[in-house]
Amino acid sequence: MITTPAVPLTASVYSLLAFFFQFLDSFGFIVLATVGLAIIFGMMGVINLAHGEFILIGVYGTALPYHAGVPLPAAMVVGVLVTTVFGVVIERTIVHRFYDRLLDSMVATWGLALIISQGLLIVFGSSLDSISTPLGNIGYGPFSSSIYSKIVLPLIALLVLGGLYLLFTRTNFGIKARATIEDPETARAMGIDTDRMYVATFAIGSALAGLTGALYAPALGSITPNRGSTFLVEAFVAVVVGGPSVIIGTLTASGVLGVFNAAGSILFGTFIGQMFLLMVAIVALRVLPSGISGYIDHWQQRRRADE
Repeated sequence: MITTPAVPLTASVYSLLAFFFQFLDSFGFIVLATVGLAIIFGMMGVINLAHGEFILIGVYGTALPYHAGVPLPAAMVVGVLVTTVFGVVIERTIVHRFYDRLLDSMVATWGLALIISQGLLIVFGSSLDSISTPLGNIGYGPFSSSIYSKIVLPLIALLVLGGLYLLFTRTNFGIKARATIEDPETARAMGIDTDRMYVATFAIGSALAGLTGALYAPALGSITPNRGSTFLVEAFVAVVVGGPSVIIGTLTASGVLGVFNAAGSILFGTFIGQMFLLMVAIVALRVLPSGISGYIDHWQQRRRADE
């Protein structure tokens, strides 16, 4: 009878735990970075290339009050509020002109992203002091993981998705918002204030960007004006891979991309993990041009037709 040595088995368990925590880290990051962009892009037809800078405003809006002596939870609230107000102002002055004009919205928001990042550089300098990550680490064998980054943030990501599902499917506001996005002329004929719905929906997307920045302010390390691209790349990839559905698309794309990103990061390092993520996105778009949720919708329609 052949027995397996205890040490390799223990080492393999520790490695699986390390992969699991790395997956949770990647999953939580992709969900939180994506969901605000998914609402603005998927529901409003605007490609917001300044989404990373919106998140960065949440980071700065949290870090500055914190370094001024405000407790971290209160500083996070400030970061969310600042980003939300900024998003409403941008929507009313710039973005509302570009609904359903994808190329025009890309150019306008790309220029806005440059203005925001350079403005932060001029006003606050090349970097801010970092915020220490709360809650400490959990150790297992030779590995350790941040409780905040790899447990708390993924749980918050799931709560955010659940809250959005309830908001847009179980509330009067959600029904009006979806009606406005799908057929604004009919919505106006039914007495819905479509301008108000656009503002409110964009404000929610901006608030979620601010929430992401606030939550990741303690997890970023150095805070610099060019960190917005860190969020934008993965968010944009996840939105395109996920497809038109905000909830299903974000959840499935984050899960798939998170697995490959975690595997590449564990085996070969963070850079290779990013390459894995992008390669999977390219393959997914080749196989599923309408995204994962688009394929699910198509499959459901075919199934109904067959019945």
